[in-house]
Amino acid sequence: MTGSSWLRIRAVARRHAYVLLRSPHRLFDVVLWPLVDVLLFGSLGVFVARQGTGGAVAFGYLLSGIVLWHVVYQAQIALSTGFLEETWSRNLLNLMVSPLREVEYACGVALFGMVKLVMGVGVVALAALGFYAFNVGRLGVGLIPIIALLLVVGWVIALFVIALVLRFGTGAEALAWGILFVVMPLSGVFYPVAALPWFLRPLAVTLPTTHAFAAGRSLIDGHGMQWGQLGLATASTVVAALAALGFLVLMLATFRRRGFVTRYS
Repeated sequence: MTGSSWLRIRAVARRHAYVLLRSPHRLFDVVLWPLVDVLLFGSLGVFVARQGTGGAVAFGYLLSGIVLWHVVYQAQIALSTGFLEETWSRNLLNLMVSPLREVEYACGVALFGMVKLVMGVGVVALAALGFYAFNVGRLGVGLIPIIALLLVVGWVIALFVIALVLRFGTGAEALAWGILFVVMPLSGVFYPVAALPWFLRPLAVTLPTTHAFAAGRSLIDGHGMQWGQLGLATASTVVAALAALGFLVLMLATFRRRGFVTRYS
């Protein structure tokens, strides 16, 4: 990476930082939404825990699940809405005629997205600790590779959403939020995928998130890291990343060839 390249990446990250600072309502995704999730799933976990046998396990699954899910959520929403911000402000044409390369733009948005991710996941973890005395840190260093995988999965989903927006325009923007509500139940965030209807289980096991959350539940149960699940999660993440990148390159070429940039000028 050259010095000028790093400078452009920092400029993109700074541009999105200014947008956040001057539009405080955008903090909803980073602060309020995580708090609502912790209150909802934490209170549900307390209620279930008081019902008898197995309740304590469900409590741990619910709270650890929502903390880890916000890694996917914050990574995905930061990158996809970062791109959407350019379409809303009709800045896409300006970017395309500048020396900025696509990979530099993606790195800049992802860099600022890391800041939002730390803020969002930090709010969830602190709220879980403060409201329900649940310390996700007690799961140990095994959380690190799981979090890293979920972070990459969030970026992969965002690339897929961006590719669809490039191809289909603003009509595909709803996927930036909606696609996660499809992935979440299929990933077994709060339960093993065996609890899903039988016809959805084959689809669920193809998702990298399914294996990452299975590895996380193993840590909650005190069984240590399930390296097999982690390996499956890594392999499926690599496949998904290659597929998303290929799809994005294809849609970007279509975007340029058909002049779809005029939608945002």
